[in-house]
Amino acid sequence: MNGLRIGAGGRVGLGAVGLLLLLAVWQASVQFHLVPPGLLPAPSELWAAFVSEISGGFWLQAIQDSLVHYIAGLVIGSVLGAGAGLVCASLPIVDALTGGIVRLLRPIPGLAWVPFAILWFGLNNVGATFVIAISVFWINFYAAYGAVKSVDQELYEVAAAFGHRGFFARLHYVTLPAAMPGLLAGLRTGLGQGWMSVVAAELFGVPGVGARMMQASSLLATDIVVVYMITMAGLYALTDFLFGLVRDRLLRWQG
Repeated sequence: MNGLRIGAGGRVGLGAVGLLLLLAVWQASVQFHLVPPGLLPAPSELWAAFVSEISGGFWLQAIQDSLVHYIAGLVIGSVLGAGAGLVCASLPIVDALTGGIVRLLRPIPGLAWVPFAILWFGLNNVGATFVIAISVFWINFYAAYGAVKSVDQELYEVAAAFGHRGFFARLHYVTLPAAMPGLLAGLRTGLGQGWMSVVAAELFGVPGVGARMMQASSLLATDIVVVYMITMAGLYALTDFLFGLVRDRLLRWQG
């Protein structure tokens, strides 16, 4: 079995090979008309579309527009979701009181809130922020809830023995430090969910990456659609990388 192990360098190399194979199959499928013309752009067409979007100023403007409500929605949804999860998991009476509400609202996807976002906030960044915040909220809620519930109860007994019996004392000395890895895992997942929600948040005309994708789709400009799909993937990879650096710094005490 030891001979089947693949090192980090080998995994990177195999990943690159897999990506090149995907691009080759993709290019061949379009070039040899294995897919109907116009439904899928060839990889070789994407660079020209990318350059066109940059030179026209659309690409950078779309990213800037999306970042406004992405960051706002991410922060609001993460803070409220993690905070609500901490409180519900720490206080049984609150948990029991909100249990029915959570089970009712949790299955509703962020896209279903778009009509209400339009009615309540109009066609602006506030409505888009609301949709993204809703989508991110539940991920952080359950991550925080599960992290707190998994804290060893003996730690609370030790804290009580040292005089830390109150809610805020237990939260400061036990709950937050012990639940921090789970909380950060929820925040990291929310980063990706936030980007996936950007398209839904911009469906009703709010400027941004998702709106630009919808405009290109209506014109059957599939090469531009793919350019922005790759752009969103790149933005997620960048935010995930940066968050990983922050997470490692926050959890240095564990190592």
